[in-house]
Amino acid sequence: MNSIPPEIHGQKYVSLVSFRKSGQPVATPIWFAELDGKLYVKTRGDSAKVKRIRNNPRVRVAPCTIRGRVTGPEFNGSARLLPQSDWPSAQKAMNRKYWLAWLPIWSKNNIFIEISV
Repeated sequence: MNSIPPEIHGQKYVSLVSFRKSGQPVATPIWFAELDGKLYVKTRGDSAKVKRIRNNPRVRVAPCTIRGRVTGPEFNGSARLLPQSDWPSAQKAMNRKYWLAWLPIWSKNNIFIEISV
């Protein structure tokens, strides 16, 4: 079982860095949930970060502010698109952490990404 670094555990946002085909990093501040030693993020399935992760599962994560200013160390990780059958547990973890996650304002095109650090 993987473990979440203490510098990330309990934070509100992480900076998720995914990589373009050219190798150029692209950072995105994002909500995340923690479950069984892994991080889960919810995002639109047609977003650029999903396309980048499909091409290259290597990611980096670091604690950050809502605006993306990194506030702690960065950790290498591996991301995978979560199969739909595993979404309910990821959604429950997200709902426990963020009350806004309960609101029916989110896109129907959202998917979950699982990150092992």
